[in-house]
Formats: sequence, structure tokens, C-alpha cells
Amino acid sequence: MAIAYVALGSNLGDKKKNLQRALMLLMQQGVDVLQVSGYFATEPYGVTDQPQFLNAVCKVRTNLEPVALLRHWGERNIDLDLLLYENVVMQTPELTLPHPDMQNRDFVLLPLLDIAPELEHPLLHKTVREMAAELNK
Repeated sequence: MAIAYVALGSNLGDKKKNLQRALMLLMQQGVDVLQVSGYFATEPYGVTDQPQFLNAVCKVRTNLEPVALLRHWGERNIDLDLLLYENVVMQTPELTLPHPDMQNRDFVLLPLLDIAPELEHPLLHKTVREMAAELNK
């Protein structure tokens, strides 16, 4: 069993309900949701002419390999990003771990700071707390 961190985001409809449904669907598919951050309202990143997002991060335990976990989500109306999977470092056309831009995204770092402040990025060798402090300078 591996520990992974998954970012969740929704900016359409009942955002909180969408996040809760995504967590329930993960559990129904055999992924153990161990911890969930608080929900954070954030501005859109990248394409900014869209509604505000509600974001969270969950810590999960799974027996699925990283790419299988990613494929496991299938089509959905919520954004799910695999941030970290143990200390795995990989780059394939389908998946890059750790998430290549997580250290630049407050909508990832704030929820992650809520549940895993001392978690260390396997390439940057900085904790979530350190990355969040650098981002907010």
C-alpha cells in the first residue's frame, strides 16, 4: 500500500458538494481516504476568465501504481491532480511525479499545508511549509 496526495478542485455548480462527491467516489473505488484538508476558495490559475475555485487536498492509501491511480479517476466534472505518490519521481507522457508545478500553486500548497506541513518534496527537498512560505513572499 502506498501513500499519495491528491488535489481536488471545482469551480462549477455546488463546489463543496462536488468535492465531497469526488472523495466518496474515491472511497467507493477502493482508495482509502485517510485525511482531507479544509476547503479553500482560490482564484483561477492559468485561464483566469472563469469562476473562483474551491480546492482541497486529500491523503490517500492505495494499492494502485501511480499511472493506474491516475487512470482510475476516468471522466469527471472535477479537477483531480496526483501531487505526490510516496517518494516516486517519474516522467511519462501521461504522468509526471511529483506534480511539476505544485510548488507554484497556492491552491495546492494551502490545503496541503493544512494536512502535511512537514511533507518533503522529493526533488526540491523542501517541506510544504517552506514552499508555501516562499510562494507567499
